[in-house]
Amino acid sequence: MGGRPSSPLDKQQQQHLKGQVDTLLRNFLPCYRGQLAASVLQQISQELGPREPAGCQLMRSKKLPRVREHRGPLTQLGGHPPRWQPIFCVLRGDGRLEWFSHREEYENGGHPLGSMALTGYTVLTSQREYLRLLDTLCPVSSGERTQGESDPLLEMPVHFPLFLQHPFRRHLCFSAATGEVQRAWRLALQGGIRLCGTVLQRSQAPAARAFLDAVRLYRQHQGHFGDDDVTLGSDAEVLTGVLMRELLPALRAQTLPGLRGASRNRAWAWTELLDAVHAAVLAGASAGLRAFQPEKDELLAVLEKTIRPDVDQILRQRGRLVGRLQGERPLESCLRGKVDAQLSLVTQKLLSTTEAVLLAVQSLLAQGMDRLSRHLRGSSSGTQLRKEVYSFGEMPWDPELMQTCYCEAERSQGRLGQLVVPFGFFGTQSLVFGAQDLAQQLMADAVATFLHLADQCLTTALDCTQAAQRLEKVRGRVLKELLEFEGDVLAVGSPALTIEGIYKDIVQGVLLQKIDGELKKALGASDVSCMLDSCSEAPWDQTGVDEEAEAQRRTCPGQPGSSAEVQRLCPLPPPGTLRR
Repeated sequence: MGGRPSSPLDKQQQQHLKGQVDTLLRNFLPCYRGQLAASVLQQISQELGPREPAGCQLMRSKKLPRVREHRGPLTQLGGHPPRWQPIFCVLRGDGRLEWFSHREEYENGGHPLGSMALTGYTVLTSQREYLRLLDTLCPVSSGERTQGESDPLLEMPVHFPLFLQHPFRRHLCFSAATGEVQRAWRLALQGGIRLCGTVLQRSQAPAARAFLDAVRLYRQHQGHFGDDDVTLGSDAEVLTGVLMRELLPALRAQTLPGLRGASRNRAWAWTELLDAVHAAVLAGASAGLRAFQPEKDELLAVLEKTIRPDVDQILRQRGRLVGRLQGERPLESCLRGKVDAQLSLVTQKLLSTTEAVLLAVQSLLAQGMDRLSRHLRGSSSGTQLRKEVYSFGEMPWDPELMQTCYCEAERSQGRLGQLVVPFGFFGTQSLVFGAQDLAQQLMADAVATFLHLADQCLTTALDCTQAAQRLEKVRGRVLKELLEFEGDVLAVGSPALTIEGIYKDIVQGVLLQKIDGELKKALGASDVSCMLDSCSEAPWDQTGVDEEAEAQRRTCPGQPGSSAEVQRLCPLPPPGTLRR
């Protein structure tokens, strides 16, 4: 499109951005160092503290997180001037999108024409909606002439579009051949966006928890006390998003008046300029965090050695500070008027979202187990049963099947949006992603548990009817475990031996007491047997994700059940064959 600057960033602008990144890191890293100490203290105190009785007995799947690799031909709008041209797209298991000139280039291991981490993107499938979005980026002022260069988006209507929009990156415009292909790509891309966005939230590493708390403290020091989706992405992407939000007003004021051409052409040029700024900031943030990595590793090791031997003394000191601060400020009376009136609303919004997602997981899991049992009763084909077992084991990573669960979380965005006015909360996407991650994790754990228990109870001495009866008992046991997942628990921050950190914990302690009471009232029970945080905060094994995806491409290209592990299965599997 027209209006594109010949050089998005000159050397002076690049140097200016480098200075902005250096300032950000100089102000942020002290917060990060302090929170590393707090996070290590939290981890050690949890390790040494009393263990809660285990209510949830589901096995932990080691295959999360990943998305199922998706690939196929699409048409892309690109080039200068832009035009629609055929490409071959691949969504990798780690959520990265790549595109090649043609399929053979991909199959021969060639370099892609382009690639993009999907963090922060949104998928639009309506051309009209996307054009309206472009109009809002560079609105036409009163009396401004709108004549300009031709707009290929208007000249060539797109029947099955896939527009990937980002607030700070260039837009990606694709088109599918059919509605069915468009839907498959939409679901796959949404899975990749969620996977890339929640990498820090899924991590149980002290450094990840420390980083998220440090971002919160840094933004509070900058005067931002609300909550939004800025913490979606990797550590470098999060810092880039923080700085881009700070830079955006000045960029708009300095750049938009100088863009020429039709409104949508200027909007396209604006996104390309933002992309150049974002790339420069991201490169600087990544370099800064890489340079900090050796110091961070050394600091974590030192903290572990110094805190663990003295943890009891540190916690006693913390307790004395807590008592002193509680005595200075009557938190209960201070918060009562602000919190009590709103707490029931917040509890119901969050709890209804979680309950809807869990019910969808339970229903989908039951359907999968019933389908497997029916095939065991009525099929004499070992090949068909192997396919069914493979499909059952892949349910958590099947975007089409899991869509019923994910949609329940997406429907909650309207309800969660009601938290904006009273609380200034704009982090609804993070909550939706968290609920979707929980659905995928629970499904993976339940599937792994079912296959493990089935493997234990099925023997070659059983006929088909007896084997199906055994599976019915396993089915009931797994569903019973899922029923224990009721309620919702809000995340608790890291304790720290600083006045700010401890005071935050005191406030949270009062709030959590109230939240616990509201949850018990809402659930109609005096005790919650299995808290969601014991599952949603469980570590997900990232190791080997890419290797698994590559192995699947080699062993079963489009053929369910063709891997060596699944081929061992037979209609009446002996012990060891159903374990995944």
